[in-house]
Amino acid sequence: MTESPKSAPEPDNPVRLPVRAGFGRFLILVTVFVCAACGLVYELELVALASYLVGDSVTQASVVLSVMVFAMGVGSLLAKWLRCRAAVGFGAVEAVLALLGGCSAMALYACFAWCGQSRSALVGFSFAIGVLIGAEVPLLMTLIQRVRRQDPGGAVADLFAADYVGALVGGLAFPFLLLPAFGQLTGALVTGAVNAVAGGALVLWLFRRDLSARSRWALIVTNALVLALLAAGAVLTPSFERAARQAVYGPEVRVAVRTGVQEVVLTGGRTRGRPLSLFLDGRLQVSGHDELRYHEALIHPAMAAGPHRRVLVLGGGDGLAAREVLRYGGVRSVTVVERDPGVVRLARRDPALSALNAGAYRDPRVRVVTADAFDWLRRSAAYDVVVCDLPEPGLTPSTKLYSQEFYGLAKRVLAPGGRLAVHAGEAGPRPRAYWTVDATMRSVGLRTVPYVVTVPPAPGGPVADGPTGDGPRDWGFLLAAREPVRLGLAPHGPRPRSLTPAGLDAARRAAERSREPRLPPSTLMHPRYAD
Repeated sequence: MTESPKSAPEPDNPVRLPVRAGFGRFLILVTVFVCAACGLVYELELVALASYLVGDSVTQASVVLSVMVFAMGVGSLLAKWLRCRAAVGFGAVEAVLALLGGCSAMALYACFAWCGQSRSALVGFSFAIGVLIGAEVPLLMTLIQRVRRQDPGGAVADLFAADYVGALVGGLAFPFLLLPAFGQLTGALVTGAVNAVAGGALVLWLFRRDLSARSRWALIVTNALVLALLAAGAVLTPSFERAARQAVYGPEVRVAVRTGVQEVVLTGGRTRGRPLSLFLDGRLQVSGHDELRYHEALIHPAMAAGPHRRVLVLGGGDGLAAREVLRYGGVRSVTVVERDPGVVRLARRDPALSALNAGAYRDPRVRVVTADAFDWLRRSAAYDVVVCDLPEPGLTPSTKLYSQEFYGLAKRVLAPGGRLAVHAGEAGPRPRAYWTVDATMRSVGLRTVPYVVTVPPAPGGPVADGPTGDGPRDWGFLLAAREPVRLGLAPHGPRPRSLTPAGLDAARRAAERSREPRLPPSTLMHPRYAD
């Protein structure tokens, strides 16, 4: 049977190119490189946003990557139906991928800001982007074979070499170039634009003779529309971010900056209006409504239980823990170890936050060290009091700071008679995590005293570890030392405004009522806080 002249060419039929076959093959490999880099940026963008918006980075990374890898397999199978029109199919796939990948960050942030959750959208975008990425290699394999016939094994090796090198470049560009230069939202839009240009240029120029006039104009219009939408998104990003922040944090956002470590947002704190609140990566860390009760409960029992000439504060870049420490006249030095210098900079310069911490960083006894708390303890000297003012143990980046290894290092830097004060998360809704911290501290030979302080909800403001929580909280604390330690307040020291000896005794009894015995300690190799 004679083939109809209108039928599509077979994948192994050569195509007429505007350049020599060798150079055309090189251009295809360059496109593979660029598309692979863009694809990995999309994956990393989804993982980063999932960790930021949802939390628990290990779980979210596992979900995103698992869904995307599965979807890539689905995309590879579906691409079989496009091989007869590989050039048009590849052009369409790249246009849709550029639009979805470029807008994914903005869409997920919008779901989080206005709908309160982004898990469903996260899974949906992961699957859709994975399908499109999976369809790329089969179509490119078809195109490169049509340029010049080659042994299939050699063609696959060339394609995957370009793909893996592109993934390396994309993986490095995301944290070191795109995030610092553009941020998450604009960085994704820029990546989408690069993806659209690379895919569109390959098909519309190199394979233009393989396209019908209708297909050519359809791809031109589609790519122009995609680039226009991505450009509009980039222009509107500042307005979108302001609106989304107001939806998340309320109308009184005063400062919103992305440091090299996290996003820092300050709300309220004006003369009239809501009290100051500090959010780190979307989670409430300081509320002017209740921070005094928190920091007094963390600091004063440890300071009152013995000598306190040299004090180490791990975390606490806001300066509020240092403020309470400096109320004791016997303090000779305070070392604050904070991983994010941007938080310390705000605590020094922002009028409202500086007033709240009573200008703690202007005190000559205070020294700030920018370092990871775990690493700092490896080379630290002896201290009378060590204060762990750190994010809660349930957050994956903080898990190592509540491990057996971490408390072993903390015990090593305690001077004779030294004490360790730890904020161990909320004891009400998550008593197992709280008592796991206690078991972990005991496993290194520390003697602990647990106590739980209940904080009423803020009137009309956020109070939970996140911008949308409400209701009272039970803050869990642990006071520890090598020898048995007494929970109390200094009879002749500064008088806390929110604590009394009777209140502390009630806080200790409240903690003991929820005790969960015989819990295993959490280690670096086996973290227990997600159990």
